[in-house]
Amino acid sequence: MKIPTTLKHKPVIISENYENVDGRYAYNSEAKGLSLGLAQWNDRGKVDISAKVWRHTGEKWSRQSEELPLHRVLDLAILVCRSLQHFREAYRYEKLYDPEKPVIDRVGLQGDAMTVAVCTDNERIDEDIKLFREALSKDDELIGERLRTLARILKEMGY
Repeated sequence: MKIPTTLKHKPVIISENYENVDGRYAYNSEAKGLSLGLAQWNDRGKVDISAKVWRHTGEKWSRQSEELPLHRVLDLAILVCRSLQHFREAYRYEKLYDPEKPVIDRVGLQGDAMTVAVCTDNERIDEDIKLFREALSKDDELIGERLRTLARILKEMGY
C-alpha cells in the first residue's frame, strides 16, 4: 500500500512495508507504513522534519496516524531504554519500584533533564506495573532485536 504524498505531511524517506514487521502485529497491522518527511505543522520559511506512522482502516487512511518531531521519537527511545534498564533490576523491590523514590532517573538533555519516573498518581500502579513488566517480558525478543539493530547502526555512525 502506497503512503499518500498529497497530504500535509510530505514523506521523504519511507518504509511502506511496515505492516510486515510491526512487532506482534506483523502481517496483521493497521500501521501500514512509516515515513520521515516535512512536518504538517510547517509554516512558511520554517521547516521541521517529522516521523509519521501511517494507519489504514482497510478502507481509508486513519485520522489516528501519528506524526512526531524527530527529537520526540528519540526521547521516546530514551524513555523505553531507561525503562527496560529499570525493569532488569525491579525484582529487588516488592512493588517493582521504590514508592519512597519513584524517580528512576533524570536524563540530561539541553541543559535540563528529562525525568523518568513511575507514575504514582495512577491509583492502580501496583497492578499496572506488574502487567507492564509482563508485557515487556513477553516482547523481550522483539524489543531486543530492535535494540541490537539500533546499537549496531549507532556504532556504525560513530556514537
